[in-house]
Amino acid sequence: MPDALAPTSDPAWLVRHDGYNIVTESAVESRLALSNGFMGMRASRAVSRGPTWAGWLGFIRWASWPRCYIAGLFDTPNTDPPVPALVPVADWSRVRITLDGEPLLAREGQVLASYRTLDMRRGVLLSGWTHRTPAGITVTGTEMRVLSQADRALGLQVLRMSLDRDGVDVHIEASFSMAGVGMEPARLEPDLGAWHTEGNYKSVAMACAPTLRIGDTVVQPARPFPLRWTWYMRSQADQVAELDRIVAVSRGDSPMSDPAPEASDALSRGRSVGWRAILAAHEAAWQDRWAAGGIELDGDDDLQRALNFAVFHLTGAANPDDERVSVGARALTGDAYFGHVFWDTEVYLLPFYTAVWPEAARAMLMYRYHTLPGARAKATGIGCKGALYAWESADTGMETTPDHVVGPDGKLIEVLTGKMEQHIASDVAYAVWCYWRATGDDDFFLSAGAEIILETARFWASRAVLEADGRRHIRHVIGPDEYHEDVDDSAFTNVMARWNIERALECVDRLRARWPDQAAALTKKLDLSEAELADWRDAATRIVTGLDPATGLYEEFEGFHKLEYVDLAAYADRTMPIDVVIGRERTQRTQLVKQADVVALIALLPEAFPDGTAETNFRHYEPRCAHGSSLSAGLHALVAARLGDKDMALRFLRQAAKADLIDNPATAGGIRIAGLGAAWQAVVLGFAGLDLASDIPALSPKLPPEWRRLAFRVQWRGRRIALAMNGSAVQATLEAGEPMPLRIGSTVHTLQPGATVQAAA
Repeated sequence: MPDALAPTSDPAWLVRHDGYNIVTESAVESRLALSNGFMGMRASRAVSRGPTWAGWLGFIRWASWPRCYIAGLFDTPNTDPPVPALVPVADWSRVRITLDGEPLLAREGQVLASYRTLDMRRGVLLSGWTHRTPAGITVTGTEMRVLSQADRALGLQVLRMSLDRDGVDVHIEASFSMAGVGMEPARLEPDLGAWHTEGNYKSVAMACAPTLRIGDTVVQPARPFPLRWTWYMRSQADQVAELDRIVAVSRGDSPMSDPAPEASDALSRGRSVGWRAILAAHEAAWQDRWAAGGIELDGDDDLQRALNFAVFHLTGAANPDDERVSVGARALTGDAYFGHVFWDTEVYLLPFYTAVWPEAARAMLMYRYHTLPGARAKATGIGCKGALYAWESADTGMETTPDHVVGPDGKLIEVLTGKMEQHIASDVAYAVWCYWRATGDDDFFLSAGAEIILETARFWASRAVLEADGRRHIRHVIGPDEYHEDVDDSAFTNVMARWNIERALECVDRLRARWPDQAAALTKKLDLSEAELADWRDAATRIVTGLDPATGLYEEFEGFHKLEYVDLAAYADRTMPIDVVIGRERTQRTQLVKQADVVALIALLPEAFPDGTAETNFRHYEPRCAHGSSLSAGLHALVAARLGDKDMALRFLRQAAKADLIDNPATAGGIRIAGLGAAWQAVVLGFAGLDLASDIPALSPKLPPEWRRLAFRVQWRGRRIALAMNGSAVQATLEAGEPMPLRIGSTVHTLQPGATVQAAA
């Protein structure tokens, strides 16, 4: 029987870190973090790390940043400005060990060996260490941590420990570390605790059942306090003590809800089957997710591992069973951005979920539907109609972007993104449309999706103002290029707004043709008149796009071409963002672009770039992009791959896929999951050329010559298709669902259930 605490043998599935370095520790804790879409846990060491409680740190820093999160658990802390943030819950992984009365701490004695390994295939975190104390006692331990993919309420820890000598008085304590947790206790029982947030009275309940075994003997614990278990023993050399801890968690979303019974029930489920069965079910669930969403790449071992890393974190971030939450910019792996949801989710993540896990995609889009009242309130607040989604969204959908932050010099800096980065409205509509077209989920479209598209289009029609030149302008915005603020007629913003309005008009036509009763009900609900629809048509034809018909080049925003050109090659050796190198004010006066902007538009709306204009715009803007965001490289890889520039596409793909696998200080705040989603898109939508949003799904591969084989699965309107390609040769197998068309290159083939089509692209 294989050892549960031994990792998978294939290195493509492993991310390992040896030793300890205070400079990189927080980034390691993010990189190796676990999540199941409901719970998240950073990869902090369970043993010997010491408590985390000091307040004002000044010029010292935390040696570790242990955090456990629950999706959707937001409250507003005592910050200025007040900004809702994810509330960390009790850290249930810490184990305190004393030997002959002295605590085992990494900073004392000598750590002879230490490793942490993320086994992505199994979805487990494995750790090991050998520690010699100042008294000369050598302790060896291994640990496994799991957040169940099969039962999201359950977490699991298994820890084994042995000493090198007899007669040591050993004290093991398993407890719930509460330091720094912004919650008030509501209920504390021996095996269960419940807490509520101080501001909005959301609640969490956690129940726990630990067991300590030495051989076949179960050692009974002392119970001095609720949620604390202590064991005392005298050591025998090389005798292994095994502690397993099953934890169950539930969330309550209103002051009246009591999550304790749900946590108790989940703990009973876990205890009834035991930790090995919990682990087996978890591993089986991960096996299913890898079968559905994994990528097999033969020809680049490093990139295969990086793509496994991307799919691992993308999979762990999602919860198809909870449509009141979505995926934040750092998922559930760190504190950066307070757990807020940005446009990242719809533009960078939803394509993955729509293609391989449509149930998760639907839940995230339903989160946007449930937060539609907040989007309507934001639009009303700036004098517009319809719905404008929050640039930073938490649980209510109200805008949570701070109005200002305190700069390094102590001065207030105004934050404009929450006021001006309005393309989020069409980004959400875009994800809704692509999901509906790829899945054929008419129930979602009728109950939620159409309303989102119509209300965001209504916003844009009111936002695009008719001026004396006979055109409609959208002024005072920020596009994806956040180096340039308060600009007029951003090409990305305006073209996406026009697209949003055109899709809304198409939605109205489709509703009236296919579902006239629902069309009438929605029209009445939204008070949508024929005069307003006429205004939408006018807006769609008059919105300024910045396109020069003579050259096919879009101007990023009005006046962009007149700004100073800076040759980025002169700064190729920089280690800091370009706006830090040359200064923020000068950057704003240049054509330097923070991230994919017009290039992002090419990626999202390739139909807006006919007759070689995609190439024209990409070659113009690619040299101007400084890639000041982790979102940028992946979309550049996607567009370069579609254009056939395989070398450039590969360079950008590796940059996107490996950004969090290297020691990067930016990773300390959590995994930058949007970049990982963009890496997936670069492979599947770029190099493989997959298109699921058309009436007939299509595949047009342009693989690098070193890739011997690329294979993955996708779903389309209730079908599951396995795709494999080698050069321009494609194999497509319809594994489930009714017969369907598939365009490979320029030829449409019919896939039959269970049969494989082989074709040349």
